[in-house]
Order: sequence, then structure tokens, then C-alpha cells
Amino acid sequence: MSTRLYFRQLLAGRDFAVGDPVATQMRNFSYLIGDQETGEALIVDPAYAVGDLLDVLAADDMRPAGVLVTHHHPDHVGGDLMGHPLPGLAELLGREQVPVHVNGAESEWVRRTTGVSAADLVAHEHDEVVEVGRIPVRLLHTPGHTPGSQCFLVDGRLVAGDTLFLEGCGRTDFPGGDPDEMYRSLRALAGLTDDPVVYPGHMYSPEPSAPLSEVRRTNFVFRPASLEQWRTMFG
Repeated sequence: MSTRLYFRQLLAGRDFAVGDPVATQMRNFSYLIGDQETGEALIVDPAYAVGDLLDVLAADDMRPAGVLVTHHHPDHVGGDLMGHPLPGLAELLGREQVPVHVNGAESEWVRRTTGVSAADLVAHEHDEVVEVGRIPVRLLHTPGHTPGSQCFLVDGRLVAGDTLFLEGCGRTDFPGGDPDEMYRSLRALAGLTDDPVVYPGHMYSPEPSAPLSEVRRTNFVFRPASLEQWRTMFG
């Protein structure tokens, strides 16, 4: 599958949305996942400058076939970010009518944040698979940062959104956050086999990606050995 997999990690403010001060400050990653033989691709968390992301696909002779949403926060899908209106899903769907794949627990949050129609969203359960061309992408429900946060596992790569960073994890004090659920989600990710490479939702570390085994070894969020220890450390 690796020979036909198309995979790009793009940093907001550097690789797209260049010059946008909010994008540069937030340091979001968007991802492009596709099948090089069919030319179809999924866009993970389009925000800030969706036209730039579509231009990258076009330059690579790829076309958008859908969107994967890790969670509903505006820096990932567009909407109002503390008074800053961010382009995202609504603008993308205005140019390309493609399905938007979300976790079922996140559908209403995404709809309210972005203003898109419920008919634009395809709701999924844990461990369902979305195919782009002949490339399967596993959708892993990882609540904690938000109720319907999800990660994507594709060909030895774990696109982790704001559930897991190389250093730390997503906050749980926003509406819908749940520290106990975050602990359980992180433990589930730690148990993944074949040591996938972790690709986070933000560049909050010197390196943009790292093997899960290395993240488990160095990331302090994996130090608590029980839920009680987690609560003691993280309140």
C-alpha cells in the first residue's frame, strides 16, 4: 500500500495560509491522505486557507474526495476563534461538494461551529474504515479533548489530532472535555500494535512526528499507571 499512498503533512503559516498571523501562532497541521493511482485524496482538518490546500492537491495531480475531521474546534474546521473568523469546512464545501467524515458524538458540535448542514456530515462509530481509492483509513474514537475526537490510522501512520501530541495531550477544560476519557483514550492509543508514527494536530515540539514507542517513552502523559494517578497529576 505504501507505494500508492499519498500522504502530506502541512503546517499552517508555513506550508499554507502563509502570512496569516493566527495560523502562524496556532501552528496547526492539516494532512492530505490519498491514493496516488486513483488521484483521490482526503483533507484532514481544513482551516485558515482552504484554497491553498486545494492548490497543493492540484499541483500534485490529486483531487479532493472527502474530509476527515479530528474534532470541532475552529482552528481545525473553521468558525469563530475568540472573535477571529476562520475559514474552514463551509468555505471548502462552497467549492467542492465532498462528504465530511466525523465521529457521531461530534456531529452536532461540528455543525454548530461551522454552520454546515447536517446533510454534509457522515457520522461514524469507533473503528470504522473510510476508503480513499484503495487506501483504508481506520477511524479511532478518542474522546477526552472533545466528546467525538477521533484519530486516523493509515499505513503505519497515526494522525492524532489534539488527542496526543509528541509532548503532552489536548486540553480537557474546554466545553465537552473529560479528563477521565482522555486517560482512557491515551491508554488505548498506547496499546496500538506495529509502532505507528504519530502525526499530531499541532507542532508543539521540535519534531513534527515520532514513532509511538518514542512518544510513549518520553511523553509525560504516559507516566500515570492508573486513573487515580492521572487524576492526581492532572486534576
